[in-house]
Amino acid sequence: MKFRFWRLIAFSGVMGIMAATPLRAEVKLHLLFTDNGILQRGVKAPVWGTTDKADAVTVKFADQSVSATPQGGKWKAELAPMEANATPRDLTVTQGDQTLTRKNVVVGDVWICGGQSNMQWAVNQCAGKEEAISASTNPNIRLFTVNRRGLPQPQTELDGGAWAEANPQSVPGFSAVGYYFGRDLEKAIKVPVGLISSNIGGTTSERWMALTAIESNPEIKDMRAPQGKSDLYNAMIAPLAPFGVKGAIWYQGESNADRPFNYRHVLSTMIKNWRDTMGQGDFPFLIVELAPFMKIVNEPVDQEWAVVRESMQWIAKNSPKVATISIVDVGDEADIHPQKKQPVGARLAVAARAMAYGEKITPAGPQYDSLTIHGNQAVVRFKNAGVGLEAKDGDLKGFTLAGEDKKFHNAQARIEGDTVIVICDAVPNPKAVRHGWANYPLVNLWNKDGLPAHPFRTDDWEVIKQNDK
Repeated sequence: MKFRFWRLIAFSGVMGIMAATPLRAEVKLHLLFTDNGILQRGVKAPVWGTTDKADAVTVKFADQSVSATPQGGKWKAELAPMEANATPRDLTVTQGDQTLTRKNVVVGDVWICGGQSNMQWAVNQCAGKEEAISASTNPNIRLFTVNRRGLPQPQTELDGGAWAEANPQSVPGFSAVGYYFGRDLEKAIKVPVGLISSNIGGTTSERWMALTAIESNPEIKDMRAPQGKSDLYNAMIAPLAPFGVKGAIWYQGESNADRPFNYRHVLSTMIKNWRDTMGQGDFPFLIVELAPFMKIVNEPVDQEWAVVRESMQWIAKNSPKVATISIVDVGDEADIHPQKKQPVGARLAVAARAMAYGEKITPAGPQYDSLTIHGNQAVVRFKNAGVGLEAKDGDLKGFTLAGEDKKFHNAQARIEGDTVIVICDAVPNPKAVRHGWANYPLVNLWNKDGLPAHPFRTDDWEVIKQNDK
């Protein structure tokens, strides 16, 4: 009995000491800072985290050493702008006697890869996967996949994740469009490229923007949102700020096709919201126009996916540093997830080289510029004709013509220089031309630079579901 008494006294003493002694204070780094990471070149590079001490936190990288005073348990230090550098170096964070080290960190350009399932679709799910994976080893490409979740309130921290070098172990499960974009871009610009994959299949754009952005825009604040609003922004975009980025690529729109015209207001609001969140101005934002899908219709129709593509083009015309790419040649009538993702990444890389890096190259396929009527002929002029227009595999197809009655008919078309002449016996007095205006367009106009033309219409007549929200 006496032994049990003294054991109880000893245990109580130990517990008292533990209660009186605070747990070891810890400084922590945000989860975007891991081994194998990358920092954005050319801008101030924020490094941040949390701590439960008031002592200054010091960040060291390359030849820089900067300190920050914690406030409210949080700290942030800013490294001065750096040149791109592929040499692996340590990033260290010190507070008192505690030091955190992140190894193999490089400096280059970081791109966010956002959207729904066609951006999420992994390399190991796509055509050409074996060859791509086997040749994927490249320490100048860094990959980070944001854990997929949604939350009701904006977060400051991610739910796990880590940077990895591109290799046959990390590449198979990564976004195929993102990887192929980064692979081709790194080859062209010859600096390290970081890719942050933040996407979830079957999601609408309103889930990827802040609730405040939705409520402040009269065009979209009262729209239907059957999947909810803002939850993915809260958990998968907000926590990325203020990490330095070069730009974003975006492949989404399928889940907004029930309101295809209003999508232009939704997506343009989301783009502005992302830019405001990251606090780095109007960074380049590159959009993939929807691939052909669903039953092929041989007669002229007005269909939702054509309007989605037009909405994307509308944003590119009306927003700074936004561009679209056409992938009308990689669709699948029965599969919403086309297996050919390499052309998608390749065209995004071309668009990035033109917009973000100022290369004097043709940035995209032929895009509608102007319409002139000469008698029964509609003459369409194009931008991005490059070194010339061409019809792939036979005569031009996919053009329709309408007169005052607004009824479209299949038309004949031929190339003359940088223009296409469109005629139709059923339309002696043409007023409008459409090209590839369908869910699954059958088209073959390209430029000789190897890029397909964008679907378009020359009219501004009311289209399907134009007033739906």
